[in-house]
Amino acid sequence: MTIDSLGAWAVVVGIVVVLLVLDFVVAARRPHAVGMKEAALWSVFYLGAGVVFGLALWALAGPHIATEYFAGLIVEKSLSVDNLFVFVVIMGRFAVPARHQQKALLFGIAAALVMRAVLITAGAAAISFFSPTFLLFGLILLWTAVQLFRHRNDDPDPGDNPLLRWVRRVLPVTGDFHDGRLVAGEDGRRVITPLFLVFVAIGSTDLLFALDSIPAIFGITQHPLLVFSANAFALLGLRALYFLLEGLLERLVYLSIGLSAILAFIGVKLILVFLHREVSAEIPEIPTLASLGVILTVLLVTVVLSLRRVRRHPEERAHAGTVYPRPERDGDRGGNTDGR
Repeated sequence: MTIDSLGAWAVVVGIVVVLLVLDFVVAARRPHAVGMKEAALWSVFYLGAGVVFGLALWALAGPHIATEYFAGLIVEKSLSVDNLFVFVVIMGRFAVPARHQQKALLFGIAAALVMRAVLITAGAAAISFFSPTFLLFGLILLWTAVQLFRHRNDDPDPGDNPLLRWVRRVLPVTGDFHDGRLVAGEDGRRVITPLFLVFVAIGSTDLLFALDSIPAIFGITQHPLLVFSANAFALLGLRALYFLLEGLLERLVYLSIGLSAILAFIGVKLILVFLHREVSAEIPEIPTLASLGVILTVLLVTVVLSLRRVRRHPEERAHAGTVYPRPERDGDRGGNTDGR
């Protein structure tokens, strides 16, 4: 069974579905606030599942394929931490009770998996039939890196989400969470609860993140199965990782800068791939192992410098950063004056 064969896809999708169902059972069986111990155990479980999958690839498909997968998984895991920032903002904006937060996260993650599968299929087809796709992806990542660096001190506002505004306009909304249901009956009619709005906000926000992360991982590997697998294992662990890192996130003050550097590096890598294939074979490509080393180094430096900065300046708090800055409104003039 070769990589990207139908049989391999069936196995991977089957594993992902089983893990997703397990997550739904855990989240829906007994709504509760997730403690640090529970979040740590589930985070270790999903990290272990991703590592075991990579080791299986090593045994069945060889070290080169496994290295591409592990590099892609690390890229997706690091970019998913930025997702967690936004999830914290969304949960706070809608004042989601602690015992219902994991359900909202899980529905959003499930929707994100489906949307990413569609984007991965489209990206793989584009690469197969249109070689300048590598150049296009590279330029997208460079633009994203610049925007993320420029707006590193901003936080996205869920209220600016056009899909969320449309849902509020066309569907009846209640302010009652109705014990964690997405849709409920109220005064003889069906209404959507704030948890449904949170689900829409998380799912649609992740779609924007996917427009950056999918090109990024195609810079690591061009095997659609590896791209999907890395995305799936990164997303499946997000529910537990959210509760584990919720308190730590605000200390990672340089995370947006680190992610910007990683995206810029992968953007250059993709452009070199295009030039190597379409212009001259003498133009070098960046090996996957070297890419893995650069990404791990940037992440390590980012975390260390962030923690040192916060220790010296405990009043500072990290921001999610954004590629798509908020539209300026009356009273917004003056902007963010934090010069970090």
